[in-house]
Amino acid sequence: MLQTRNMKKVYLTEEVETTALNSINFSVADGEFVSIMGPSGCGKSTLLNILGMLDNPTEGEYIFLDEEVSRYSERQRAHLRKANIGFVFQSFNLIDELTVYENVELPLLYLKYSAQDRTKRVEEALEKMQIMHRRNHFPQQLSGGQQQRVAVARAVVASPKLILADEPTGNLDSANGDEVMKILAGLHEIGTTIIMVTHSPTYAEFAQRTIHLFDGHVVTENIQRVFHV
Repeated sequence: MLQTRNMKKVYLTEEVETTALNSINFSVADGEFVSIMGPSGCGKSTLLNILGMLDNPTEGEYIFLDEEVSRYSERQRAHLRKANIGFVFQSFNLIDELTVYENVELPLLYLKYSAQDRTKRVEEALEKMQIMHRRNHFPQQLSGGQQQRVAVARAVVASPKLILADEPTGNLDSANGDEVMKILAGLHEIGTTIIMVTHSPTYAEFAQRTIHLFDGHVVTENIQRVFHV
């Protein structure tokens, strides 16, 4: 599905040059579940932003669905991103002024789905995430676990080929964190490709393999032997 080749990301200010990623080489196959771990500031979120085409690398190549996208314009990246990638964030990133239903529907509006298709897809996603009973509520009326269920529903509503999850359990207690991980594992079981940044070794084991970053480098890669369902 995707591959990076000697990928590097450098941030420049007037006085400082900071290398966030350096010579990153790895690939993710269609249908894989991969976790990314490492200490704060090691480049995990930067890597996820580039994989999600929210940013471009400074050097190197990023190949997504057989397209070399590292030098794509923002418009080109946005088109490819909207059609193929769903995001789940630690802070949920729901729009407070929209209901649960409207938040989940939003990606389908951008993709110009018909009203009938939007209704069908949103209701299916809400049912799958067991949050249909809250469809007319606003985010601030929900618990953290419920908000993350809505965020996952929004991420999957357009049936993306890839889900990028940035610390999806970071703002949740252990019970709600476990539930979110079971949801992600279930999505993987039906063939969705998932890349997840996490600080939790326990949750990393839900993935098939774990990539460890340190100071912007891939330092180790572990293949998990135990799968959670």
